[in-house]
Amino acid sequence: MAVQCIGLAQADPASGLWPVAAGRLAAVLLLLPHTWRHASHFRQPPGMLMQAAVIGADAALGLSLYLLAAHQQMLAIVVVLASLYPAIPTVLGLVLLHEKVTGKQMAGLLSAGAAIVLLSLG
Repeated sequence: MAVQCIGLAQADPASGLWPVAAGRLAAVLLLLPHTWRHASHFRQPPGMLMQAAVIGADAALGLSLYLLAAHQQMLAIVVVLASLYPAIPTVLGLVLLHEKVTGKQMAGLLSAGAAIVLLSLG
């Protein structure tokens, strides 16, 4: 993910969304041989395939918005939001799945919160 974000930040604004499309294509081509080799492990009901397609579309949207932010020189905001990524699945697990919070998860959530405060203070 980091390599893709660095590459998108280097993209020429005139290239439009082609860097995102190229990155998504490269990811598919990279994973395709492994998926092909282990196809029996990846057989899923049609509903799961639709969920996977929605997740892929959301990822492409996120990368497109990151590209836009990089071209608009708004990386300070994007970096803070991207640093929250580990906190989002943890909070979703707590709220939706009623998971218990481990000490490491709590430390991570508190660290993410502290980082946001420190970054906003300058």
